[in-house]
Amino acid sequence: MVNLWEDMETGPDAPDVVYAVVECLKGERNKYEYDKDVPGVVLDRVLHSNVHYPSDYGFMPRTYYDDGDPFDVLVLVEDQTFPGCVIEARPVALMGMDDDGEKDDKVIAVPTEDPRYDHVTDVDDLTAQTKAEISEFFETYKNLEEGKEVETLGWEDAQAAKEAIEHAMDLYEENFA
Repeated sequence: MVNLWEDMETGPDAPDVVYAVVECLKGERNKYEYDKDVPGVVLDRVLHSNVHYPSDYGFMPRTYYDDGDPFDVLVLVEDQTFPGCVIEARPVALMGMDDDGEKDDKVIAVPTEDPRYDHVTDVDDLTAQTKAEISEFFETYKNLEEGKEVETLGWEDAQAAKEAIEHAMDLYEENFA
């Protein structure tokens, strides 16, 4: 069985085009996580707060970020896909985030195979409402979990997202190659 974190490349043209392995689905409260030991997607928990994922959410293969996990990616989709789905995506922004004192930034990406997002190439192409909904979700999704504190730290452009992806690819190589 293929290990979606270790056996796939980060993307066909990383950091410009990456693969996003979907864990959590747009419109749901279930927090799935890829378990490389299974390998497969398992239910980690149901979000305690009454919020739902604003879009499909997962990780990029062969990446490792400052929080000790594969690098997170939120792929803007019209309709949810499914846990374990691999989406070819183009990074368009980086949302800075602090999760309990750890740097836990999020890459925002769009599917390369959805013409609805062809015009979205950078952070300024995202509507203020889209950015506000994403920020609001990540600021509140852990509110009812005891002892959890999350702070969003603002938005950066596509170039910053690509540099963060390169950093995460380098960390993966340093720690797992």
